[in-house]
Amino acid sequence: MGSRKQFLYFFLGLISSGLVNSCTLPTKTSTDLISNDKPYILTTFTVLADMARNVAGDRLIVNSVTKLGAEIHGYQPTPSDLVKASRADLIIENGLGLELWAKKFTAAAGNIPSVVLSEGMQPIFIEGDLYSGKPNPHTWMSPKRAMHYVDRIIEAFIDLDPDGSEIYIKNGNEYKKKLNVIDRELRASLKTIPQSRKVLVTCEGAFSYLASDYGMEEAYLWPVNAESQVTPKRMLRLIKKIKDRKVPAIFCESTVSSKAQREVARASGAIFGGTFYVDSLSSIDGPAATLLDLYRHNVRLIRKGLLLKNAIDD
Repeated sequence: MGSRKQFLYFFLGLISSGLVNSCTLPTKTSTDLISNDKPYILTTFTVLADMARNVAGDRLIVNSVTKLGAEIHGYQPTPSDLVKASRADLIIENGLGLELWAKKFTAAAGNIPSVVLSEGMQPIFIEGDLYSGKPNPHTWMSPKRAMHYVDRIIEAFIDLDPDGSEIYIKNGNEYKKKLNVIDRELRASLKTIPQSRKVLVTCEGAFSYLASDYGMEEAYLWPVNAESQVTPKRMLRLIKKIKDRKVPAIFCESTVSSKAQREVARASGAIFGGTFYVDSLSSIDGPAATLLDLYRHNVRLIRKGLLLKNAIDD
């Protein structure tokens, strides 16, 4: 009874906050249908759903709370999200403060098992900013670290469905082999960039793990997804660094506006080198339909941008 009350109170909270215009729960669409004979897994965002599907194969149904292109840090769950969560057999989240809404969301859904994929990892802590001392949550952005996620998913699926153990272990190991291939590809590709040019400038500081694991330096407009934190002081500091280090290209992420970063590019003499995918996959016909595609797309942009010759070169 307690979990039902939690669900009701959270749902009423959504109504009072203006997120719900009707007291009627939405009808599920065909894309949300849950098979009666397969466990239903719900992840907090699309990247985790892709990883989970690679491990699950055809044995489980996997869906994501957030849709493609959604900004996940400050996401506001909808009534239909709560309906899906209340029917899930397992909820998968990233942790490290990424999904600030997740705890209330999973509590409102009832007594449903959940797994935090970053648990047990050694995080990189944010330095010299408002978030100083807090862990950077974007651990999956390094293929080497994503393998830890796969191991956590395998363990969670075996706990949920012991009869599928062999399938989950086999699928997980196959997926980790693909991550190893990506790791080698990324290392070889980034190795072609001179060390003096290995400064990765983005809107959000979402590349700390990739930069650390592949010998790059990171610079950004804000540490955690919060466009409201873009200030003249931060922009001027970033512009100075780009000029001092002669960074030829800078980038932004798909889930936020690139307007401020394009201003930085104009003021610094760098070019805007393109859009990265981080917190969300692209559509199926886009450049980052899977996590493996996401890695390759981002590194192609990095390599192309940082090898450019432009006006800020000597």
